Formats: sequence, structure tokens, C-alpha cells
Amino acid sequence: MARLIAFREALREAMSEEMRRDPNVFLMGEEVAEYNGAYKVSQGMLDEFGPKRVIDTPIAELGFTGIAVGAAQNGLRPIVEFMTWNFAVLALDQILNTASKMLAMSGGQVSCPIVFRGPNGSAGQLGAQHSTAFESYYANIPGIKVISPSNPYDAKGLMKAAIRDNDPVMFMESEVMYGDKGEVPEEEYLIPIGKADVKKQGRDVTIVSYNKMMKVALGAAAELEKEGISAEVIDLRTIRPLDWPTIVESVKKTNRLVIVEEQWPMCSVSSEIAYRIQKEAFDYLDAPIRRITAADAPLHYAPNLVAAALPDVPRTIKLVKEVMYQKK
Repeated sequence: MARLIAFREALREAMSEEMRRDPNVFLMGEEVAEYNGAYKVSQGMLDEFGPKRVIDTPIAELGFTGIAVGAAQNGLRPIVEFMTWNFAVLALDQILNTASKMLAMSGGQVSCPIVFRGPNGSAGQLGAQHSTAFESYYANIPGIKVISPSNPYDAKGLMKAAIRDNDPVMFMESEVMYGDKGEVPEEEYLIPIGKADVKKQGRDVTIVSYNKMMKVALGAAAELEKEGISAEVIDLRTIRPLDWPTIVESVKKTNRLVIVEEQWPMCSVSSEIAYRIQKEAFDYLDAPIRRITAADAPLHYAPNLVAAALPDVPRTIKLVKEVMYQKK
């Protein structure tokens, strides 16, 4: 039976259920315990699991990430909450040079089952140093997995799968989605890592997106439907590994592709998708692949500049119409 719960509640349920199932799972991060989490994702978890399994850390990302990586290599399954992925760059040495490489460097003897999670990307007027989207940064690293869900149902199923996975997983959420509500079953379920979801069937054009940009993609598709343009909308859910078969088969059906993402354009997720589709499905394309990304600049504080820098529904509609009426 499904209930309507918030995104933060779905994450909390996933972590709590896995902590009840496996005593090796624990949560650590800034303000996750006494304060119930900076975004109240871990609310009540300290009361249930105690201070040895819900652990407040100092404001020292490199330090507590190193502790978590060491714990993972010794048989535990840490969940590390970063207050924002912008702060996680301080811990990149442990993620890049230890967590992601240990399985290969040890010849398959030492795994690193760890989930790094927290809010990612823009969240309104937070300024340039708190507004970067990091999916493509981490997707560039072999040895880790990158998940970026768009709704409570996917968030819970993917979080449970991530906690059980034996590789390091980057789980990228969004501050502006923590209050979003969606139907989530009471019974246990997991969503496989690396499997995209076709959120809307269509015949004329494929729109690919993920995380909160799915709201833009679905909003544009709804408006286009009123004008007789049928858009198929794919939610990647997982950035690494990418579900290439789902994207390729959709493009073979619709013959057009538009990608909507919050990354900067250089070396972005859309760059990789565009390359792969022109390689594997070029003969099926009836128009050039197009994309809409964040502006190629730091995100400023002023609300008008935030709006101008990020993808939105009107610009996505304009781009779709360009591929609809343009020949390659």
C-alpha cells in the first residue's frame, strides 16, 4: 500500500530500514544527530539508534570522510551526509584517491561499501559557492556510482540499493526537493542502480533529464502535448552507470533528442550522452541533438540572474520545437 510522504521522509525510511536490517550500517555527518539533520532527513534516528550509529562530526569533511572510508574497508557500511556537495570537495582526496581506487589497487581484495549523500546543485539565492551541481564531476571517476533521484519513490528504492552496494556511491539530492511529496509503498522495495525510468511515453522527441530538472522536462512535455507534440521523458536516475539501452531505444523511436540538465556545459552529462547517441543511433536522428544546461558561469545570488542561468520550461519548449522543425 502506498502513502504520500516527503522526499526527506523517504530517505529517512530507507536509511532506518537498512540500519535495522544490518548492524554494520551507520550514519555520520555534520548535525545529523542532536540537530536531527540540517534538512531534517535524519530526524528521530538518534533516538532510535543511539550515538554510536548516528554520529555528529566536526566541521571537517576530509577528516570524517577518511574515518568513514577506513570503516568501510574494515567491514562496516557508513552513510556519510555532507551538508552540501559544495563542501564535499574538501573530502575529494579520500573519495578519489582511496574510496574509488581501493578495490582495484588491492586486486579485488578490499571493497569500500559507503554511501556519500547530501544536497547538490542550486537552491535559490545561496550564492556561487553553494550552488554547484556535481554529478559530472563524480561520474568522471571509475570505481564509484552516481545516483541523482527526482522523486520520493525513486529516492527510497535507490538509497536502499546504494547502502547494500559494495562500491562507493555518490547519492545526490536537492535542497528544494526535500519537501516534495510522492507515493511510496509501505512494503520493502529496491530500485536497481543503473536503470533509467521512462516517466512519460512519447513518439516525437526524447527528453532526457534527472534530479530536479525533471520538473522542467515534464513541465515542458505537458505544454508541448497541448500543441500536438508528443515527448517521451526519460529520468536517468543513475548517472554512472548510465542506462544506454533505454536512451538509445527511445531515440530510435522518436528520432530526436533534447537533454535538460543543471550542469555547466563543458564536459557535462549531456556531452557524454550526445557523443554516445551520435555514435550508436546517428542514422535514426532526424535533427541534431540539442541540450539546455546551466549558464557557463558561477551562479550569482541575484534572483533574476539565478533564473537566467538555469534551464526552465519556456526555453526547453523552444529547444524541442527547434529539433521538431529542423532537418539534420
